[in-house]
Amino acid sequence: MGARCLALLLLHGTLLLLLLLPQLPLAGAATRYYTFNVKLQNVTRLCNTRAIPTVNGKFPGPKIVTREGDRVVVKVVNNIKDNITIHWHGVRQMRTGWSDGPAYVTQCPIQTGQSYVYNFTINGQRGTLFWHAHVSWLRSTLYGPIIILPKAGLPLPFTEPHKDVPIIFGEWFNADPEAIVAQALQTGGGPNVSDAYTINGLPGPLYNCSSKDTFRLKVQPGKMYLLRLINAALNDELFFSVANHTLTVVDVDASYVKPFDTDVVLITPGQTTNVLLRAKPTAAEAATHLMMARPYATGRPGTYDNTTVAAVLEYAPPGHIKSLPLFRPSLPALNDTAFAAGFAARLRSLACPDYPSNVPRRVDKPFFFAVGLGTTPCPGSNNQTCQGPTNTTKFTASINNVSFDMPTTALLQAHYTGQSAGVYTADFPAAPLEPFNYTGTPPNNTNVSNGTRVVVLPYNASVEVVLQDTSILGAESHPLHLHGFDFFVVGQGTGNYDPSKHPAEFNLVDPVQRNTVGVPAGGWVAIRFFADNPGVWFMHCHLEVHTTWGLKMAWVVNDGPLPEQKLMPPPSDLPMC
Repeated sequence: MGARCLALLLLHGTLLLLLLLPQLPLAGAATRYYTFNVKLQNVTRLCNTRAIPTVNGKFPGPKIVTREGDRVVVKVVNNIKDNITIHWHGVRQMRTGWSDGPAYVTQCPIQTGQSYVYNFTINGQRGTLFWHAHVSWLRSTLYGPIIILPKAGLPLPFTEPHKDVPIIFGEWFNADPEAIVAQALQTGGGPNVSDAYTINGLPGPLYNCSSKDTFRLKVQPGKMYLLRLINAALNDELFFSVANHTLTVVDVDASYVKPFDTDVVLITPGQTTNVLLRAKPTAAEAATHLMMARPYATGRPGTYDNTTVAAVLEYAPPGHIKSLPLFRPSLPALNDTAFAAGFAARLRSLACPDYPSNVPRRVDKPFFFAVGLGTTPCPGSNNQTCQGPTNTTKFTASINNVSFDMPTTALLQAHYTGQSAGVYTADFPAAPLEPFNYTGTPPNNTNVSNGTRVVVLPYNASVEVVLQDTSILGAESHPLHLHGFDFFVVGQGTGNYDPSKHPAEFNLVDPVQRNTVGVPAGGWVAIRFFADNPGVWFMHCHLEVHTTWGLKMAWVVNDGPLPEQKLMPPPSDLPMC
């Protein structure tokens, strides 16, 4: 037995004792304190100045640096007119659902002039996650990295980098995104797309009036760099590449993977990917290399920002950048679904004694979720028109034909107090009520139903969810994010899922562990997880437009019988609706 595995076994008994005190950090761990002041800040991009919501006046916001086992305490103070929550995207929040952050799911939002303290412990995760606002479209500017270092003394399972650098992808809107989404909901049509993509808040030299607003990464010859890629964009999956450099993928969504080399990374909104980049060995080979990203777009033309963001990888010294040759990377075609499928298939967990793959082998609760777009009639009288797919319908989105209505009372509060009547119903369908050819000819009636409906799970049930894309209004990739859990991606494929054939092909040995997965355009993906975290947990598309249209639902996980298996009581400063 390896020394590290023996150490892990000895640590196991200590961990059991600490389960009764989940708010305390592990022995030898630290408590990290932060204050997030949400306030407006004038920011200029593309020669356009807007007062945008920021944290502490920074765009992107400040990074949180912590270690596995540490406790993180963040006081969020709201100094803007909009209601605010912060979601710690990908953090497991074991028994601390009150700190998860989605508005009206785990908490009422923080109102103007009010504050709330988020208090949670990092359990069993290391790598990169991020935080963002979780009210309407405010996360367009309210986001920042979460860097989780391994426990002190534990080595990385890959080459130690000389330096690590967050690379955060975002979108810039010249108009107020809140006005954009409000207009789209009023007209029933698709929202206006962003004016630029950004890397670390900067659009880069390929946009007008933006050459000075370019992120530059200076590297030294022969050194290894860890790039912490984060897709914080609102509505676009992205291809990313660095000219003349190979990237080695080592971690996704704060879980280690078997390293593999690639020239291009595909990263959906809500996902993180850590890659190693080795600088050229000598200064004589140095040049200026563009780092570029552009969308992977499978939806209807005109529904995405078809532009390219660039940053610069430059060698220092020599410093005479203008005299060096400039190289651009080659990126896949906008709709290269074959690359997307191939890249996803290469992701495998380490599945070693130190980092086992605890994928459920049995399934207690199977679900089949058809996800995609749909329609709903224009409001008002029968002759009312709007700007959706037809002049009498508006865009909507659904899971199993249910477009989720957000409540006005937080679901977790209703669950905890036993007062769910009038807030939600526990009858979310486990499969489509009317099956159809999901990736073939759409049904004649594309209207969806509405409701605040949830699935209730017993504690520690093993869950399998097959997520099936639909071709209603066109096949389209959907990055689905599950709060409160990491899940294992055990299978994926094109066309319609076949329960008589596809389960035999599932990977139950080393499937990748994630919190956000792309449902393939015109295909399906299967995930599994144990419902070992009591509370109420949101699952939704991380394309913000689809979430706005209702492509979301919630899981209610009941308490287990033991004290360490029960949701903790709400904090005293929990915001009220």
